[in-house]
Amino acid sequence: MDESNTLIQPVSERDHAAGPADAPLTLVEYGDYQCPYCGAAYPVVKRLQNKLGRKLRFVFRNFPVTQAHPYALIAAETAEAAALQGKFWEMHDLLYEEQTHLKPDIIPLWAKRIGLDLAKFANDIKQDVVTNRIREDRQSGIRSGINGTPTFYINGMRYDGPPDYNALLEALESELVPQRR
Repeated sequence: MDESNTLIQPVSERDHAAGPADAPLTLVEYGDYQCPYCGAAYPVVKRLQNKLGRKLRFVFRNFPVTQAHPYALIAAETAEAAALQGKFWEMHDLLYEEQTHLKPDIIPLWAKRIGLDLAKFANDIKQDVVTNRIREDRQSGIRSGINGTPTFYINGMRYDGPPDYNALLEALESELVPQRR
């Protein structure tokens, strides 16, 4: 097995995961909230989640590409601070759904929109737990050979096909077919 094609950091309880832990399929995305390609992949992932239901666990890991996207890090910090109030997925979705409006001054409005305690949010966004988590996600991506976003892994193996619905669905469903040995 070529290690450059495998997910080095296995999925664990530290990850942001949607779907059952015992799902037969795990799709991991390393993403950047300001990346237009990640923005285009967001509705694809939502469709896959709807189609596959309880067969799919989706995991998102932060990989802000700050050289190309000046607001990528603040967006990742925003999602992680929201997670500290149990609202990671609400903020994750909002960041992608409103991606074209992403600017630092809009973030408090989005935090309010999803019902965050704004004082706690403002304090949490500056905490080491937030920055450490983003750093850990990024480092695990680097160790796994990530060189751009979005990068997907299906059941621990890197998916190098196009991030469109039909191709990803086919790759995921092929993992459900028992392999002959």
